[in-house]
Amino acid sequence: MTTSSDHVVGDSFVGAVLGARYRLDARIGRGGMATVYRAEDLTLGRPVAVKVFAEAAEGIDDAERRRSETALLASLRHRALVTLYDASRDPASGREFLVMELVDGRDLREALKHGPLGPADAAGLLADVAEALHVIHERGIVHRDVKPANVLLEPAHLPSRTWNAKLADFGIARLIDDARLTRAGLLVGTPGYLSPEQVSGAAPSPAADIYSLGLLVLEARTGVAAFPGPAVEAASARLVRDPEIPESLGADWVSLLRSMTAREPGDRPSALDVAIAATALDTSRASVSNVTAPTIAFADVAAAQTQPAEAAAAASGASDASSGSETAATQVLPSPSRSFFDAPAGTESAESTRRAARAASEQRSRRWVRPTIAISLLVAIGAVVAVLLFSSLTAQQAATTPEPLPAVPGELGVHLEELDEAVTGG
Repeated sequence: MTTSSDHVVGDSFVGAVLGARYRLDARIGRGGMATVYRAEDLTLGRPVAVKVFAEAAEGIDDAERRRSETALLASLRHRALVTLYDASRDPASGREFLVMELVDGRDLREALKHGPLGPADAAGLLADVAEALHVIHERGIVHRDVKPANVLLEPAHLPSRTWNAKLADFGIARLIDDARLTRAGLLVGTPGYLSPEQVSGAAPSPAADIYSLGLLVLEARTGVAAFPGPAVEAASARLVRDPEIPESLGADWVSLLRSMTAREPGDRPSALDVAIAATALDTSRASVSNVTAPTIAFADVAAAQTQPAEAAAAASGASDASSGSETAATQVLPSPSRSFFDAPAGTESAESTRRAARAASEQRSRRWVRPTIAISLLVAIGAVVAVLLFSSLTAQQAATTPEPLPAVPGELGVHLEELDEAVTGG
């Protein structure tokens, strides 16, 4: 099946089948020299993009040259290059067309309608496109038309990137004879992004692509085209002035963009140099934006959690064993099944002693009734003795014999001696 005039309405090929193989389903882009369609490869059953050239751009009807150039361009495989599948001429319509990889996403021109790119995204974009240009320049191909509409943005699969950039439309000048384009009065390139030598009519070299890429990335960072306006004005402006590069972009960006847009081709860096510089820009920006709080070790967390326990132990004099360690070891918190304030093991004997002391005190209080002032003094002294005894038992000194109390003359001294004997079991 081939294209018939019934399938073509005006310059639209929607619904047509080119070369008995590619069914054009919808138009997705249009330029001065060609229209791009979303299409279906009926032989392989896969979606593709088909670029149909205008009549004035014909020039690849030499079958042998077309096969040679198509083989060259199709051999260029890189993640940042839109893969070329086929190039042919439809016999029914007489139109020449390219069949390319279909990239799901949008182009940079559409993306910039929502505002300029941030430094990290712009650096990633520049690295991708510069690396792609390095690949085609190594094969002797000059793109000639580096512009936002020819940079496609494919969604990325890594959280560190928003999308991956792909360069399209490389090698068109090789597929379409330069002589034919000259006779038709066409110039491969977009006025707002042409290099000074292209405006002057000189044959473009790889340095021309570097200049165009510099203007593209400058616009991506600022959101403003460096040379806007009508075609003639935009093209001729760069012959008399250099693009304005704001100092607010940062010294590293300003230096790189100025070298890329130098008026003399020999003063511009190579595509490889630009790719390396852009990668360094991307890395430096990522290292600043990805600074996070220091990782806290689990031992540090455990030590922080044990600080209240250590403070309580220090208050009771029980932290001496851990204070001599050179490094703070991870402390074990009390078991949840036991209250933090439970009495330590071994205090049952102290409790029994206290109960015996209270019983003895009550018994003697019934036997001897003394004046109120004597009883008060006795209770106060007994409380002091009990506190001293409890402290000594807690410090694991219960086995030692307490020092004898000071001698108190009179009947009060006798009572104190009896109380002491009851408490100590003497």
